[in-house]
Amino acid sequence: MHGYNSVVTYRVGIINVTGYAGMESARLLWNHPAARIVAATGRSLAGKRLGDAFPHLASYDLEITPEIDADVDVVFSALPTAESAAACEPFIRSGVKVIDIAADFRLKDPGAFQEWFGKPHPAPDLLPQAVYGLPELNRERIAGASLVANPGCYPATSILALAPAVDAGIVGDMAIVDAKSGISGAGRGTGGGFGYSEVNEDVSAYKIANHNHQPEITQELSALREGPRLRVTFVPHLVPMTRGIHSTCYMPLARQVSQSEVDAIYADFYRQSPFTRVTAVPPHTKHTLGNNMCLVYPKVDERNGMLVAVGVLDNLVKGAAGQAIENMNLMLGIDQKAGLDFPALYP
Repeated sequence: MHGYNSVVTYRVGIINVTGYAGMESARLLWNHPAARIVAATGRSLAGKRLGDAFPHLASYDLEITPEIDADVDVVFSALPTAESAAACEPFIRSGVKVIDIAADFRLKDPGAFQEWFGKPHPAPDLLPQAVYGLPELNRERIAGASLVANPGCYPATSILALAPAVDAGIVGDMAIVDAKSGISGAGRGTGGGFGYSEVNEDVSAYKIANHNHQPEITQELSALREGPRLRVTFVPHLVPMTRGIHSTCYMPLARQVSQSEVDAIYADFYRQSPFTRVTAVPPHTKHTLGNNMCLVYPKVDERNGMLVAVGVLDNLVKGAAGQAIENMNLMLGIDQKAGLDFPALYP
């Protein structure tokens, strides 16, 4: 049932293995050296074998069940946002480590959750213990956490593109994020509007300056600086590809800086981050296809006093399932790279 033997095996349960993030978690965990899936739920496909429902996961001898029906050490929740917290709550309160791939525990303020998601938070008393699951910012806190809020795919890319500059104080208090996503970011159960005939040969912006990832980007970048919160304008676009996030981020420089100084700031910030790499040329989304890497490219626009920073990643790996496994590794005290140390698929 498992790719290869390990000295210690942690038991993993996946809530909603039938969504893209859930099934990608299963794919990536197959060869994990210290974890194996013992339970996987799915509402519409309960009772089916995992490999029958998804032939690319036929290596698993596992039945999809309505609820997690085995003892587990770690739970991944890949339910839609605003449904996930209720499913996670019993596991959190019983001491099982939980990684929520949805957005239910990302925003610290329950009022912000109400504002952006249109409903009260189902477990506001748990928000203070949730750690934002971006190891490049919170590695030590994640290692000691029992509840981790996995970042959104757009925020992970945007935050990683801008964090070194914000942390170093070389930029002002306004950020503009122009981001593009492959269609898989919409999820399997989204409904109409995402079929081939609608998205092929087409690019479209949506939820302009009103996307629920905007407060997430603002919250995490603002925590890196003193003074007032950053002002963030975020505009996402759908592009006709399956996977990938490309964020081009703009911030005015707070002082004159050279390209070499910015390069040094970024290199130093990510020197101990195995899954974020600063590149010498603008990266492509395909450079991260299928792996857990985020590629970042900062560029100084000297003529206009701006920093332009590009970030790219695979929205289903570093933007979802791979990040969840990276967080799990840290929470369990094992190698951060376990099960994730492989190159991208190219071309």
